[in-house]
Amino acid sequence: MTKIVVTNHQEFTPEQKQKLDSLGDVKYYETLPKDGEEYLQRVKGADIICSGTAGLTDAYAKLKNVYVTVAYVSVAFVDIDVLRKNNVTLSNAPGSNRHAVSEWVMYMVLQLMRDFSDFVNSTENIRKNGGMPHLTRGLAGNKMTILGKGHIGTRVGELAKAFEMNVNYFSRADDLYTSVKDADVVVDVLSSNPTTKGLLDGKFFDAMKQGSYFVSVTRSEILDENAMLAALDNSKLKGAALDCSGILVGDTDDPNYKKLLAHPKVYVTPHTAYNTFMSTQTGAKIMVENVEAYIKGKPQNVVT
Repeated sequence: MTKIVVTNHQEFTPEQKQKLDSLGDVKYYETLPKDGEEYLQRVKGADIICSGTAGLTDAYAKLKNVYVTVAYVSVAFVDIDVLRKNNVTLSNAPGSNRHAVSEWVMYMVLQLMRDFSDFVNSTENIRKNGGMPHLTRGLAGNKMTILGKGHIGTRVGELAKAFEMNVNYFSRADDLYTSVKDADVVVDVLSSNPTTKGLLDGKFFDAMKQGSYFVSVTRSEILDENAMLAALDNSKLKGAALDCSGILVGDTDDPNYKKLLAHPKVYVTPHTAYNTFMSTQTGAKIMVENVEAYIKGKPQNVVT
């Protein structure tokens, strides 16, 4: 019987777990492996690995002749060529986080362009001295350029249009600098690949509109964060928001997270934009479907 190992808790519904159990001999681990060595011990002898990030990041180069499926989208932390050389097939879960990440993006756009945190639960009586609340830009009528038109980019565009924003997309065939020069807010949802590595550099931020905003959910290999901070310091950008997706989930001790957190014009979260029940359950559903497709000899969502 096919040996399947689930390396850590995956939020399977009872129905999903029942389906997975019908596909092979399944060993479930509910805790995170503390390191790559523990991860390798857990998956020893497995034909199929249902994996989280923990342990896989450090151990993937030592895996051989196995199928691995994850319940999330980005697998930029592995070297695809190494996996191919080791006869490791890897599948992801495209679109599993599109609602959650799109919600995060729109929250940050609203926060940047409406300054809600200045007014929520406010106790300052502005009128006492004849004052009025400062005017905010708002969303309607403003221009948004979205870098990337995949699952997340398309959903962000739908939500932005509901706020009556003017939405444009940048894709590979377009000129990057022309795409962003008139945008009031630029949203970066690019996937990490050789064509996007280092794409958002100082020249990119120089091309942006004076006083615009930048929102990003992608990894640091795409984005020159120091160039972004320089653009904030010289007021080219009025504000920025990042999910810091290159760090481990929730790791607020990460030096890169701390650097962004220290800047007064940056809103930052520790790689948690994806974090909703829908994302985890959709990812788990796709993971089980990936296993079933692989066993049937028709692997899906393959990235290697």
